[in-house]
Amino acid sequence: MKIKGDSDQPLIQESMEVPIRKKSKISGSSATGWLFASPWVIGLILFYAFPLFSSIYFSFTTYSILSPGEFVGLGNYRQLMSDGLFWKSIYNTIYFAIFFVPLSIIIGVALAMMLNMRVKGMAVYRTIFFLPTLVPHVALAVLWMWLLNPGFGLVNGALDAIGITGPNWLGSVTWSKPSLILMSLWAIGQPVIIYLAGLGDIPQELYEAADVDGASWLQKIFTVTLPLLTPVIFFNLVMGAIGAFQQFTLPYTMTQGQGTPDNSLTFYVMYLYDNAFKYFKMGYASAMAWILFIVIMLLTAVIFLSSKRWVHYQGK
Repeated sequence: MKIKGDSDQPLIQESMEVPIRKKSKISGSSATGWLFASPWVIGLILFYAFPLFSSIYFSFTTYSILSPGEFVGLGNYRQLMSDGLFWKSIYNTIYFAIFFVPLSIIIGVALAMMLNMRVKGMAVYRTIFFLPTLVPHVALAVLWMWLLNPGFGLVNGALDAIGITGPNWLGSVTWSKPSLILMSLWAIGQPVIIYLAGLGDIPQELYEAADVDGASWLQKIFTVTLPLLTPVIFFNLVMGAIGAFQQFTLPYTMTQGQGTPDNSLTFYVMYLYDNAFKYFKMGYASAMAWILFIVIMLLTAVIFLSSKRWVHYQGK
């Protein structure tokens, strides 16, 4: 009995040591993983999380870069409600979003369908339509300022050639925002590429079945192409709406930050930028930033909720 007990004791000790060794290996792997992820985690905390939560506090203060400011509660938000330029910037931004986003979807889908045709040299045409997206926005603004110049611009020169007097595009309150929409539509090559990818995923068998049923090309567009392209349209709708509410570079470059004429090109983010870095009203700008964040979140939520009715996925 003694020999049997002695022989069993090492086995018991060995079985007890196995889980301990596994636990130490797992903890070592976790430490190694956190060590490699630490640069990203530290960057997230320092450059994203800390500024984000700090801006919540600053929105309730008169903080500026030069002084810590005082806590004013909802004072910044109440002041925004009576700020005429604040409401003007909201109007300009919504005006741009209402016209630009639907037009970018309609024109983008139409261009993608044309560029999806099997025509010789189609790769060249696709490259031509995509090239404007590679132009920096500052250079794009300078280019269009020359094209839309009322005196020697190419656009008004072409209109004069056919007997039409061109307007003062960027110098008119009536035409300034349509001019900006035109500039933005010129660089929709990136959404067009996404639409092309979506068109490539539509099974050809569905078009063949529609041909057998005697469907016309217009019927195939509305019964096959557009329904199966709705997931891509949904994605571009969300991204386009978010981008429209953050419009900044083009109007700021064209007007040198002034929003002229008569603040018709003063967009929300431009006014936010001016308050933060021109007037050093960081608390006021933080309040504007959180209002913009809430509006974009609500708009995105509405789009997501409505997508259940009009977005169709293959196999569902």
